[in-house]
Amino acid sequence: MIKEIKEKLGNSSDIVERKINKVSYIYLESVASDDKISDFLNKSIINITAFEDLLDTLQNQIYNSHILTLNNLDDAYYYLASGYVLLFIDDSKSFIVIEAKNKLDRGITESSSEPLIRGPKDSFTENNAVNIGLIRKRIKDYNLWIDEEKIGRRTKTKVSVTYIKDIAKSENVTAIKKILKKIDIDGILDSGYIRDYLEANQRSSFPKTISTERPDLACINLLNGKIVLLVENSPTVLILPACLDDFLKSSEDYYLKPVNSTFSRILRYMAFFITILTPALYIAFMTFNQEMIPDQLLISLATQRSQVPFPTFVEVLIFIVVFEILREADIRSPSVSGASMSIVGALVLGDASVAAGIVSPIVIIVVAITSICELVFSDMDMTNAIRQWRMIFIFSTIFTGIIGIVAAGLILIIKLASLETLNTPYLTPFSPININLIKDSLILRPANKRKKRPSYLTDNVKKVGDI
Repeated sequence: MIKEIKEKLGNSSDIVERKINKVSYIYLESVASDDKISDFLNKSIINITAFEDLLDTLQNQIYNSHILTLNNLDDAYYYLASGYVLLFIDDSKSFIVIEAKNKLDRGITESSSEPLIRGPKDSFTENNAVNIGLIRKRIKDYNLWIDEEKIGRRTKTKVSVTYIKDIAKSENVTAIKKILKKIDIDGILDSGYIRDYLEANQRSSFPKTISTERPDLACINLLNGKIVLLVENSPTVLILPACLDDFLKSSEDYYLKPVNSTFSRILRYMAFFITILTPALYIAFMTFNQEMIPDQLLISLATQRSQVPFPTFVEVLIFIVVFEILREADIRSPSVSGASMSIVGALVLGDASVAAGIVSPIVIIVVAITSICELVFSDMDMTNAIRQWRMIFIFSTIFTGIIGIVAAGLILIIKLASLETLNTPYLTPFSPININLIKDSLILRPANKRKKRPSYLTDNVKKVGDI
């Protein structure tokens, strides 16, 4: 059997095999730990004196809690690549697999993409067992169920469907499992692969699943009735169903005073509309609807633009593209130099462009306000959706001014209203309108006043133990 395994693996350089008495074993030193194997396996085999019923003897004598007996050699390749040792006994069709994984992932660190001032600092890692542990550490309830699927013909990646059984809707869990079982692909390397299948029915630039590295945010959503997908080798988990309102909240809201969190939420809603509409409104006012600008301000703006050779929309487009390139460079650059490079680039380019008469100072201000408001959102999919719709509003305004903004706004509302995930409307709780949920969305009440879970997520609305 060992010879057959080695041939199928192409006699790879990381294969290690050894035979002791009637027992042979094989493992991959790239994923298995030599120290673990030396500590418990070799000692256990050498100490065997009775060779009758050797299979049962090995199972009882090897000091390891993860030990299985298999008959199908096709399963051997999965366990080998997962860091297991395969034990074969002469003249036996069955073989034993023993866990001896080497530590190949980083430890638990602070999230770099979702930093918080107050709250837990740990984040998910690439280790699926560790990620499950971070959730179980917070939710010590027997109703926390974790169902596992293996996806990918070649990678056989573990995907864990995590939910609280008596809170989450069973039809949502069933729907997700049904989608996962239909996935037929060579490999799953990140949770983003799964997200594409979950959102396949309705294509949209707006994300319909929450992506996060924060265990506390995952647990907050689990307790409200949502479902969390953990993907092996990915530090980012997926939470669904998701609504637009979810991307305008933060887990830090629940760690601060409710009045301060409420103010922050209102600011996020304002930032959402400002970052999408500001460039389009500037173009509309300067090109088509100048009567809406006070006379003194209009004279000042006209004076600034007197030396600029380009139309207003060209000015705006030039600097929006430049700022987006600077932001992309900031993300991709090393952390030591990224922020300073983008700051210097923005200052130098802005000042030089105004001095050269390429753009007017007000355009720098408009684009800067737009970019700053965009930074409020940490989810990259939401940021990219905002970028896309900002450009749609700009091009709609070029030809018809305010009328174009109204038309693009109607298209945006219709598009958002048509989206849903797991039969949950994307604009919940605004459409269909639910006054109580709208209050909870904009206004964070004190913990002792939050007595109910969102009704669109669960039938078990009342929270246990509320005072």
